[in-house]
Parts: sequence; C-alpha cells; structure tokens
Amino acid sequence: MPTATTPVARKVSRPRADAVRNRERIVTAAREMFVEHGPDVPLDEIARRAGVGNATVYRNFPDREALVREVVCSVMDRTAEAAEVALAETGDAFAALERFVHAAADERISALCPVIASSFDKHHPDLEASRERVEQLVEEVMGRAVAAGQLRPDVGVGDLMIVVAQLSRPPAGTDCLRGDRFVHRHLQLFLDGLRAPARSALPGTAVTIEELRDS
Repeated sequence: MPTATTPVARKVSRPRADAVRNRERIVTAAREMFVEHGPDVPLDEIARRAGVGNATVYRNFPDREALVREVVCSVMDRTAEAAEVALAETGDAFAALERFVHAAADERISALCPVIASSFDKHHPDLEASRERVEQLVEEVMGRAVAAGQLRPDVGVGDLMIVVAQLSRPPAGTDCLRGDRFVHRHLQLFLDGLRAPARSALPGTAVTIEELRDS
C-alpha cells in the first residue's frame, strides 16, 4: 500500500555573502573612479581598487554599460533614500529640504553626467524605475515645504536638481577633492534664495522634470 511521502523542501539559491560584498565593492570603486577620472577608466583599474580580480568584475557585469547602469542606479537609489529620510522628519519642512539637498550633492551625480551621456541606454527599465522614484520623492519633499509656506512656489523639481548638479560639480580646473570644500557653502547660498516669501520674480517658468528629460 503506497504511503504518503513528505515533500522535500527546495533550497532557494542565494548569493553568497562574499559574492554580495564583492559586487558592492566593485560598484563603490567604479563610482569613485568615474567621478575622479571620467567614464573611460579601465575596468582592470576598477577591479584593482575594489580588491577583486578582473574575472570577478566580468562575472558580475558582462560589459561596461551594465556596470555604468548599476552605478547610476545605486546613486539614484541613495538619493531617493535621502529624500525618504527628509519625508520621515516631522519638524521644519524647509530644514528637511535643506538636509536632503546637501545629502544629494554628496552623491556627486553631477560628476556622473559624462558617464550617462556616453553610449548608454537611458531607457533601461532599472534606470527608469530608479529615476521615477527619485522624482516622485523630491516632488513630495518640495511640496511639503511649499505647503508650509517656507518654499517659494515658483520653483520646480527640475530647477532644484539642475542647481544641485551644477553646484556639486567641481569648477573648471579644480579637481574633485579640492572642489568639495565649496559645494555645501554655495548650496546653502542657493537654499537661502529658495525661502518664501520670495524677494524677486524669477524670469521664465519653473523647470519640470519633463523638460530636463527632453533637453
């Protein structure tokens, strides 16, 4: 007489902890070197800084575009996390906006612009998802400050992100590390100009994210 057997539980395949750490080290090293040296830095130099072999880099990222995409997505994800922290704050809405702006500048996404502008699929689903998350969260952070009467209402998300990108980029002829000491000083000057009530009328109209995408 047949007897019922207990089904054998299947093991779920998960990356080993060391494999996860290696991938994170590669992404961190690539981000640092893209910022310091531009988009054409050799992959073997990235591997050397990450402390892994070339084979480990290619096992995780089959080509340069895959690595670039992961770096850009990771920067945007951390920027989104900074916006979520700002939204979780229950105090001064403008102070939360200020902290977000300074945190976003520290991600140095502006220095990654040459990387993004190179041969790169800007419409990859992973990139689109990360970008849409950032845009929505930044809009919410700004919306709270406007609703509190602290942020001038004639400024758009695009205005904010353009200035953060421009001010966090080292001045011409200045390397990244020496340029860093100017970033937060100049960002604070910009933020003071965002406070309501506005002391002047801005020319033109608020820049939207859609305009940034089309430019």
